[in-house]
Amino acid sequence: MKQWGLALWCTAMAAVFFFFFPLHHSTNRIPTTPLRRNLMDMNINNSSGQFKVRLQRSGGNVVMDNGIVQVTLSTPDGDVVGLSYNGIDNILDTKTEAPNRGYWDAVWNNPNEPINTDRLLGTSFKVIVSTDEQLEISFVKTWSVAVGNKNAPVNVDKRFVLLRGSSGFYTYAVFERLTGCPEIEMDQVRIVFRPQKKMFDYMAVSDSRQRVMPTMDDRNNGDPLQYPEAVLLTNPANEKLRGEVDDKYMYSIEDKDNLLHGWISRNPPTGFWMITPSDEFRVAGPVKQDLTSHAGPITLSMFASTHYAGTDVGMKFAEGEPWKKVFGPVFVYLNSASPKEDYRSLWQDAKQQLATEISKWPYTFPQSEDFPSSAQRGSVAGRLLIRDGSISDRLLRASNAFVGLALPGPVGSWQRESKGYQFWTQADSHGSFLINNVREGVYNLYAFVPGFIGDYKYEGNITIKAGSKIKLDEMVFDPPRQGPTIWEIGIPDRTAAEFYVPDPFPTLMNKLYIDHDDKFRQYGLWERYAAMYPNNDLVFTVGVDNYTQDWFYAHVTRDVGNQTYEATTWEVRFSLQSVNQTANYTLQIALASAADCELQVRLNDKTSSQPAFTTGRIGRDNAIARHGIHGLYWLYSVPFPGTQFLKGNNSMYFTQARSHGPFQGLMYDYVRLEAPPRT
Repeated sequence: MKQWGLALWCTAMAAVFFFFFPLHHSTNRIPTTPLRRNLMDMNINNSSGQFKVRLQRSGGNVVMDNGIVQVTLSTPDGDVVGLSYNGIDNILDTKTEAPNRGYWDAVWNNPNEPINTDRLLGTSFKVIVSTDEQLEISFVKTWSVAVGNKNAPVNVDKRFVLLRGSSGFYTYAVFERLTGCPEIEMDQVRIVFRPQKKMFDYMAVSDSRQRVMPTMDDRNNGDPLQYPEAVLLTNPANEKLRGEVDDKYMYSIEDKDNLLHGWISRNPPTGFWMITPSDEFRVAGPVKQDLTSHAGPITLSMFASTHYAGTDVGMKFAEGEPWKKVFGPVFVYLNSASPKEDYRSLWQDAKQQLATEISKWPYTFPQSEDFPSSAQRGSVAGRLLIRDGSISDRLLRASNAFVGLALPGPVGSWQRESKGYQFWTQADSHGSFLINNVREGVYNLYAFVPGFIGDYKYEGNITIKAGSKIKLDEMVFDPPRQGPTIWEIGIPDRTAAEFYVPDPFPTLMNKLYIDHDDKFRQYGLWERYAAMYPNNDLVFTVGVDNYTQDWFYAHVTRDVGNQTYEATTWEVRFSLQSVNQTANYTLQIALASAADCELQVRLNDKTSSQPAFTTGRIGRDNAIARHGIHGLYWLYSVPFPGTQFLKGNNSMYFTQARSHGPFQGLMYDYVRLEAPPRT
């Protein structure tokens, strides 16, 4: 994930933490808001002698207590069944069965068999450490051949940590497959929390994505739309929500930005937050998208999933393949305010707590030997430059490049890699970068640069050992290019956000995204194509049309009624003053998304039975239906003999040939026609 390099004091709880765990990167002090002062006073009082961290047993449960929060877990299962804070007996939903209030789970299957969900229930419980300052407990699930297919063939050690003076608790898990485990696929690992329905109705995912949310009853009483996650609210308890669409995928976010989300109760003013200070344990790189919080109320921590990517990023294990990975720790943070304060100040406070958690990463308190401290990690620094002779004779700075370490593989393989750890940062304006706190291991270094197509990979493996400080020589990225640009459509940034995103149908909208930068998250935008082009398809004339207004954001099928859909063909018209018939021209096609589609390209002959190029059937990211504006990245460099071009007017035809349903289609990132190479 991006190394934010934050140098922030978090007053209040950070003051207590600082007494026991000195922060190494703190130089600036955040102003103490009334909310932070209230929390600080509470924490200082509760960290006095009588409120040392302690563990109690209560029936079949254990209770972790530091005087601020009390976390109740079932034994030996390891589900969070109760969470008390600030006079609230249980912040979790008591109307939900106890095992479903807070839990880990994994989605898995044997090859070619139905999907199963394993709740990862512990079979043994152990206290790892218990002092006045820290409590860490473990719930272990052990698989054996005797268990068979009842649950996933993986051992899981679920850990929960409570620190003195902390207004929340940490959780992480060590997953391990031993030699001899059978072949399986595992597509999802996550944590689920269900706060009190009657309390928590205001959800916050980012500064600009916050709103009062519908309830599950509102959804159950609404009208289902084209897939079960999307519901039209027809009779909500809150009349202001009537006529809106709710869909959990509307609140997805890229993993590099998925650091903080959660819920607010306005009476009493209380916040329930999921804080993820590092992206190293998630899958498929920094721009992989995933779920956050959604109606329920539900808060998630998604460690691995196939969302916005498909089974390409599922974890596939061969028979006998050993594997171990630590997911987390993440921090479940609770805060509160006085009734006189704006309840939205709880979000601002949670952001300050996020800064504190980032500044402490990697944490020093986890007791598992599989979670290395900062001293057991290493770093990689370097500078990336770009060579593109069609733009400049000089090397260019790879400004704001995304640079990361992931398991060794082919160029660009990081976006489908799911078993190892990934460490990403964003270069500065000069292309210089520093990746800190890298776990020991063997990696490849990968990069991609906004404004340029393609992926970079550093030649050779990079081995990180404890204390490594590797300084690489300047590296040069040669983006794919054969010749100078004749015309281009879009911006090579791996998304379709710059293209024309229509307004939703007035009866199918989410008011949060009206006049919002993320208007692509509205429901049903794919249907707007047929409304705009009921008979003929999109025609784009180079030099006349503007892609921000005239290039539809998704190349989809056309709904012709009676649940029938037809393929669509877009035409790009352009003129050539001269043609070199003895050389090849090159069409660069960068796709931001592909969902069960096939892109065919023809030149100057729309009806030709054989396309000049076809991708074949590609993609399972489903980003069109899930309002994602991008899924996985695809790049094709297509040569065209000069003999196929005409002096004067030409047409390039782009056909999305598969048409069995409304969600088959693709999103373009960028399209460029290049002239033959200069000699």
